[in-house]
Amino acid sequence: MTRRLSAASLLPSLVAVALVAFPAVAGKFYLQLSSGIMIMAIFAMSLNLLVGCTGLVSLGHAAFFGVGAYALLLLSPQYAPASLWLTLPAAVGAAALAALAIGLLVLRSSGVYFIMATLAFAQMFFYYANGAKWLGGSDGAYIFAKPDAALFSVAPFKLADNTHFYYVALALMAATYGLLRLLLRAPFGRVLEGIRVNEQRMRSLGFATFRYKLVSFVIAGGLAGLAGYLDAAQFGFVNPELFGWRQSGTVLMMVILGGAGAVHGPILGAVALVLLQEVLADATRHWLLPMGLFIILAVLALPGGLAGLRPPRAMRRRPEARRV
Repeated sequence: MTRRLSAASLLPSLVAVALVAFPAVAGKFYLQLSSGIMIMAIFAMSLNLLVGCTGLVSLGHAAFFGVGAYALLLLSPQYAPASLWLTLPAAVGAAALAALAIGLLVLRSSGVYFIMATLAFAQMFFYYANGAKWLGGSDGAYIFAKPDAALFSVAPFKLADNTHFYYVALALMAATYGLLRLLLRAPFGRVLEGIRVNEQRMRSLGFATFRYKLVSFVIAGGLAGLAGYLDAAQFGFVNPELFGWRQSGTVLMMVILGGAGAVHGPILGAVALVLLQEVLADATRHWLLPMGLFIILAVLALPGGLAGLRPPRAMRRRPEARRV
């Protein structure tokens, strides 16, 4: 008996092929837009590890995004490119260390107190960067050259090339997705799910829930730093708004819109929110109003987010009748 593949089962493969082939038909603007979407998808996936998988709602996740971006600024010569292979791990490590230091303090609280504590730390980063002249102050600072990928005098790709940058962002988004799927399918991910559902029960079973939450917080911070690094590399500019509460709120909306808890949900949320913003910003100056209405309606109509959508019945695979 042969089984026919349904359209739903082929969809991930078709999407992957389309993403790989996209630069062949896209112009500069759409390549940059797509790269930006993938960077925000990495950022949203990192927050989803906290919100959807561990049950920790953070309004200060932009702090680690900004640390990754400013790390590239500080590690880059003024008019020469920095080494990608040195600055990228350093930026991710700096964001992870910041998450470790903050997590040791804020994870001792819960609920609204945790939300406000994370927001307070992010605002501390914002106001410090806003007043620090050596970081560019409120005007921000430029990164005049994109990181150099040369290794032993051989450059496998150039981030200054929009196509090359697109593929680097695509590879890192896929790597982030794969890493999170691996973590969440492992016993570590099962413990996080138990903490999200009932932390006291997990603690009574002998699990050191604080340690698990701290590891989750550090991983999420490091991945947010990766997204911030890529954002700074793409646009060549950093400013204190990268630490702002609006940045944290935007990425939280991506998680909710895409579907908190589903690994691919934040990717869908990033695509939908960024594209919607582009369309509405071109249509009207008051684009925030229809955008807010859309998000409210989407949340009401799709409690599980875009990831909760199911294909029509006609597209689902039906079991074939057995022949007698």
